[in-house]
Amino acid sequence: VQLQASGGGLVQAGGSLRLSCAASGRTFSSYTVAWFRQAPGKERGFVAAIRRFGYDTYYADSVKGRFTISRDNAKNSLYLQMNSLKPEDTAVYYCAAGARSIPPTGEYNYWGQGTLVTVSS
Repeated sequence: VQLQASGGGLVQAGGSLRLSCAASGRTFSSYTVAWFRQAPGKERGFVAAIRRFGYDTYYADSVKGRFTISRDNAKNSLYLQMNSLKPEDTAVYYCAAGARSIPPTGEYNYWGQGTLVTVSS
């Protein structure tokens, strides 16, 4: 599967953004998909994951209650709604796909190219 993330941009603290990830192929629904992020000078870290049919979601503690992950298998798409953004959310955000039973923070097989989110104070 090929992934392409979009929707990043510049937003003020407290604002919102919605990231999208478009997937190619007819097997999108067979994957657990996730968002990761990498801030300047830091390692890439887990943000959120969602199982195949959307019934199970997982979040990093730092984004719980502010971010919502969702998917639309009919559109081969993954989303990340980000509310109450903080300057520390500034990072390149990546979408990823992995095996259906992968641990949420596990080793994903497929990665998108990333989209930059900048939150100003």
